[in-house]
Amino acid sequence: MSAPKTLDDLETPCVLIDIDRATANLVRAQEYADKHGKQLRPHIKTHKLPYWAKKQVEAGAVGITCQKIGEAEVMADAGIRDIFLPYNIIGKQKLARLLALHGRITLTVTADSRETIQGLSETFTDPSHKLNVLVECDTGMGRCGVQDAEQALALAKVITAAPGLSFGGLMTYPAAGKAAEANVWLKRARDLLAESGIACERISSGGTPDMWHAGESDVVTEYRPGTYLYLDRSQVAAGVGTNDDCALTVLATVVSKPTATRAILDSGSKALTSDTLGMTGFGEIVGVPDALVIGLSEEHGTVALGEQGSLAIGDRVRILPNHACVVTNLFDEVHLVSGNEVIETVPVAARGRVT
Repeated sequence: MSAPKTLDDLETPCVLIDIDRATANLVRAQEYADKHGKQLRPHIKTHKLPYWAKKQVEAGAVGITCQKIGEAEVMADAGIRDIFLPYNIIGKQKLARLLALHGRITLTVTADSRETIQGLSETFTDPSHKLNVLVECDTGMGRCGVQDAEQALALAKVITAAPGLSFGGLMTYPAAGKAAEANVWLKRARDLLAESGIACERISSGGTPDMWHAGESDVVTEYRPGTYLYLDRSQVAAGVGTNDDCALTVLATVVSKPTATRAILDSGSKALTSDTLGMTGFGEIVGVPDALVIGLSEEHGTVALGEQGSLAIGDRVRILPNHACVVTNLFDEVHLVSGNEVIETVPVAARGRVT
């Protein structure tokens, strides 16, 4: 019997997922949702792995959230049976794929325009197997969504009138730190729907930082956190957890040290996200004080070393990235680890599924 793999057996750069930390994050979020009577529907955009999607459902999630049809197809193939696609689906090819998916699983989508609803209603025509559609609401994020409660009501009526569609409720992705404002917006829309005799049983919100305030809302029934599973440097900055809670790191090797205060890693923009999310640098070196990735070219990462930081050529380091979700999508596989042991290497099955 061969010895188990350790981190020393892995080539760099590669992604490590601390299975113990990720599991703890998963359990913590599910327990919070259960305690506060909220249905949890995790977003798979962070991990893109059937492995974790199944773990999330087994822990008590009502289903999962996918951003694109390609992701949903991968998850359906893996056996996930309840999927929410909070995205405007446009175009005949995509609608055909959506219809095929609807025949396999319990599926829900969103719409924020009559044009989107028209495409759905022309494709989904069976009144005995209706497609569930939520109205997307812009409660302050400034992305997709109807702009006021009156528009939400108008679209709900259009959905209700379509034989093959069913109005399922409201959905939002609020701006970070603006959950209270979103609740006011959504309550106004819910009340307006009720005045028109339209039931609104499901109100779905999302965002990892504000999840821990979801219990304060008497409007939101469902929550869609994504980054909560791995966390990252930006989430730590937002106060969601500490570095010790972060499950995803990039294992890299020091390939050059041109000066005493500058080291070069084998991990550039093709291994680390260029997102700064308002922070300085692109990642920090775990366990090396004052060591920050300050520059990225395609295959090189430049590390600035402070007075306490010390790295030598050949050293292997773990980088805590700013944004875990983007890093996941850069690699074909990730390594699930516990301590120094590699438990399993799994393909990132939904990687690149952006259509």
